[in-house]
Amino acid sequence: MSEVAVKSGHPKGLWVLFGTEMWERFNFYGMRAILTLFMVNALLMKEEEASIIYGGFLGLCYLTPMLGGFIADRFFGNRNCIMLGGAMMAVGQIMLFFSASIFSTNLGLANILLWSALGIIVFGNGFFKPNISSMVGSLYPKQEKSKLDTAFTIFYMGINIGAFLGQFICPFVGDVKDEILMPDGSLNMIRDVHAFKYGFLAAGIAMILGTAIFYFLKDKYVVSPDGKPIGGLPSGHNADDYEEGESMKAEFSTRSIMTALAVFAAVFFTFNFFTDGENVVKLYIYPFIYASGVALATLILLDKTLTKVETQRIWVIYIMSFFIIFFWAAFEQAGSSLTFIADNQTDRNIFGWNMPPSMVQIFNGLFVVMFAFPFSMLWDKLREKNMEPLSTVKQSIGLLLIALSYFIIANNVADLGNSGLLAIKWLILLYLIQTFAELCLSPIGLSLVGKLAPKRFASLAYGVFFISSAAGYALSGTLGSILPATGDKFKKASELGIDLQAVLDKTITPTAEQLQLLAKNQINDSYKVFAGFEIQNLYDFFMVFVVLCGIASLILFLLTPFIKKMMNGVR
Repeated sequence: MSEVAVKSGHPKGLWVLFGTEMWERFNFYGMRAILTLFMVNALLMKEEEASIIYGGFLGLCYLTPMLGGFIADRFFGNRNCIMLGGAMMAVGQIMLFFSASIFSTNLGLANILLWSALGIIVFGNGFFKPNISSMVGSLYPKQEKSKLDTAFTIFYMGINIGAFLGQFICPFVGDVKDEILMPDGSLNMIRDVHAFKYGFLAAGIAMILGTAIFYFLKDKYVVSPDGKPIGGLPSGHNADDYEEGESMKAEFSTRSIMTALAVFAAVFFTFNFFTDGENVVKLYIYPFIYASGVALATLILLDKTLTKVETQRIWVIYIMSFFIIFFWAAFEQAGSSLTFIADNQTDRNIFGWNMPPSMVQIFNGLFVVMFAFPFSMLWDKLREKNMEPLSTVKQSIGLLLIALSYFIIANNVADLGNSGLLAIKWLILLYLIQTFAELCLSPIGLSLVGKLAPKRFASLAYGVFFISSAAGYALSGTLGSILPATGDKFKKASELGIDLQAVLDKTITPTAEQLQLLAKNQINDSYKVFAGFEIQNLYDFFMVFVVLCGIASLILFLLTPFIKKMMNGVR
């Protein structure tokens, strides 16, 4: 290779990080695709319980990177945390494999393995997630920093390629339904509940492969332009990175810290007090996530070094973070309620092939790969003409698109009744519109935090932003748990000799034996309630997201002129 080619290309270390991240995303998204179906069909949980656990799991996956980033900065360094996190996630997947292997003979141990595996994956993700992307910029010399946009685009494609492969392969081998000839001569699709283990095994192998790539190639290729290994401990603050007169260090008094802790306790116990049920995730993990966000946000505002302009800009971050909660709460139905609907009340036939229900999520990753570059070009063109919308307007458009996607599907399920099937084209359209929403909203958040947050608060401000995403995932679990009975529940109840519709409408009173049968088959005997409204059917369920995201979009759009002033010149 010529000297010119070397200088004009990207460092080989980028491709090492690309491969490591790609296989990690294969592992995470592949496991995520089949997780709730495994909990419901193999571990015999109710769909609402699986949704709550799913939301809590994703929420904690966005909370622990703060801890992992802190440990990397202070103790282990990026490299060691990446290997530790990768190894932990691989162990977690293997534990899920064993859980899916023994559930039929030892359900109790299978549940213990599930909870242990999710806990290990949560902390493994915390070590891995914040450290790998932070190393990309260190691969390039100062005179080539202009290549970073392209480098992160390549890196981002690795994420989406990995997600696509994981969401295809893990459902393909793990979410299997076999055609069974029934006594009456008809064919019926019966799920092979023992196949889930192969999906988790594929995810585990991918994580082992990604970690091995990094382990064996890091010393040779993941190096600075002068050949020194990157990913060690930080050298400390560099005064050149700060504006004149800007404080380089945050100053938190004992009183500030105690106030933040008091706020945490107040928010935690408030949410805990008003939470019904006995689910440990809903009772303790959700309040912990919400309280962490409010307490951290409070702590930053209590710093005495903040200027008026800095305070206003931080409030913009908080406002954006608050509204992003509603986006993720609606968007992340993909792995819970939308997967259950794809499984139980959707015609998934595509050109004669019956797509596994957990694979329907693949369309989001596919559309991101297809449209990420065109959207990037769109914003560039608008920026050249000085017509690019403000970040808040982009976020408002994203929320509006989410509301639109659910409005379309709500109107297509309105007349399905208890036995009709939703055409898969409507779920594909939903994922297409939601991908457009994601491309309007998701990439701008981190960029905006980087522009608005004072450098001494950068890590904490990113923490607030990530916790808002975690809160969105937690809310997604709560909303997913109000999914009403789908067609399979009415069919199963009918086979048991129970008129489920009459039971739900309270036109008949079920016997104690009938109630026991319904509970044994994970069928609820009453309608779910949200904000005082009964969710009687799928139309009601989807309209919850239309109303929440529609109102959030409108309020944020109306706040834009005030937010623009508070940004003090930052776009």
